[in-house]
Amino acid sequence: MPLWLVVELTYKCPLKCPWCSNPVDFDRYRNELSTEEWIDVLREGRRLGSLQLGFTGGEPMLRKDLEVLVGEADRLGYYTNLITSGVGLSPERLRALKTAGLKQIQLSLQACDQELNEKLVGLDVFRHKIDIARTIKAEGFPMVMNVPVSRFNIDQTEAFIDLAADLGVEYLEFANLQYYNWALINRAELIPTREQLARAEAQVNAARERLGKKLTIFYVVPDYYDNRPKACMNGWGAIHLTIAPDGTALPCQEARLIKGIDFPNVRDHGLDFIWRKSQAFNAFRGDAWMKEPCRSCSEKERDFGGCRCQAFLLTGDAANTDPVCTKSPHRHLIDDLIAKVRPRTVDPETPLIMREAGRRSKRTEVG
Repeated sequence: MPLWLVVELTYKCPLKCPWCSNPVDFDRYRNELSTEEWIDVLREGRRLGSLQLGFTGGEPMLRKDLEVLVGEADRLGYYTNLITSGVGLSPERLRALKTAGLKQIQLSLQACDQELNEKLVGLDVFRHKIDIARTIKAEGFPMVMNVPVSRFNIDQTEAFIDLAADLGVEYLEFANLQYYNWALINRAELIPTREQLARAEAQVNAARERLGKKLTIFYVVPDYYDNRPKACMNGWGAIHLTIAPDGTALPCQEARLIKGIDFPNVRDHGLDFIWRKSQAFNAFRGDAWMKEPCRSCSEKERDFGGCRCQAFLLTGDAANTDPVCTKSPHRHLIDDLIAKVRPRTVDPETPLIMREAGRRSKRTEVG
């Protein structure tokens, strides 16, 4: 069942993060679901067995009906989580969300200083983020501080840990970037070096020893530097269901970049049909779709062949083994990418392409 329901309320966002997971052509998707349509989605999700509900975007704070949706979700029995940049979140709205029943907040922070943060998101919002983080904790919310890790901020790992401890957050997540959409365009500039990753991991392990239960730190080796693929979303169409702003239903937030799959829309079909019977959600369930080496691999019931989106982006066929796997005949694609990664200064040799409506690039190779 879809235990984890993610609702992308809007693709609108004031920030211009060059690793944004939203589609590169996000400005095409303007026909957002109405309040009533979102409420229908929430009700159908609970009937299917969804328990965890993430409100995200874009920036979900740009939806004026967020408090209404949170209130309905709480009434239905969801554990609700707000995934936000903090921009648009004020003390007044924070208290209104708490009254509505919001249970947890995940706040993104891109740097530990104002100058770098502004360079990476395109706006001067660093002080606001810190202030709203303190307000979140003052209101008694459990909080995750989410750090999208790139070459630009990975050397601030210790500073992020100290800041999280000072803020009193319960969880700090170092989210090494996944190279889809905007992050794929900027991959050559964003990907850290192996040496940076090793230093950061050592700093995380030392902090875990030092801080103990005061702060839980999540740190996962990024895909490209691993030898085996992760069990992406615990398998395609297994426990995760995303609804995009226009009502498109997806097994993960990136899935619509796979060409050749007609993803259903909640305006045309109920969630029960979408989850159980649609071609899209059944496309990579089980193992009948698998090619070698996945088909005969002893790990196939644990990693499910890895990420279908990554397989498609790097090999052109979503049914191929994720190239991260050392058993994949396409592993050389990853090795070639990693071999080209070189240390860079804060100012990139090739300017970052910031997330903006109508702005695209074919630049996807590590330079």
